[in-house]
Amino acid sequence: MSHYRSLSRNIATLGPIGHAPKAPGTWGSLAALISAPWLFLPWEWPVRLVLLALVFIAGAWSASACEEQYACKDPGQVVIDELLGQWAALLFVSPDSLWLLIPAFLLFRLLDIVKPWPVRASETWLPGGGGIMIDDLLAGLLAGTILLPVS
Repeated sequence: MSHYRSLSRNIATLGPIGHAPKAPGTWGSLAALISAPWLFLPWEWPVRLVLLALVFIAGAWSASACEEQYACKDPGQVVIDELLGQWAALLFVSPDSLWLLIPAFLLFRLLDIVKPWPVRASETWLPGGGGIMIDDLLAGLLAGTILLPVS
């Protein structure tokens, strides 16, 4: 059972990133941004959709487990949702448009913090880890939609 707990916690927190003493969500988004040129952007958008789906599934599972482990709803240490949201913001960004990484980062963080409709409402659409993941997914898709004309 301890391997399960350790695996779920490491996935949900992206290893040590979620344990940053200040602003773990921002650090999680930054880690997603830094890794995107190698792990996300080289792929065509259909593969990117599959990657987002896999991150959503792994994130929902691991975030649910962390809610039990930390005995609270949406623990601050869980940052895999920031990975999902940040990559969603980059869904249609061309690998040749790396200049969009910073605007995508700033826009996603703003939307994730402010949580305009339907981002905030989505937190209750799914139980447990699914609810943790979906609001960041929507914030990322909204950021990506805003950036679409310049992508």
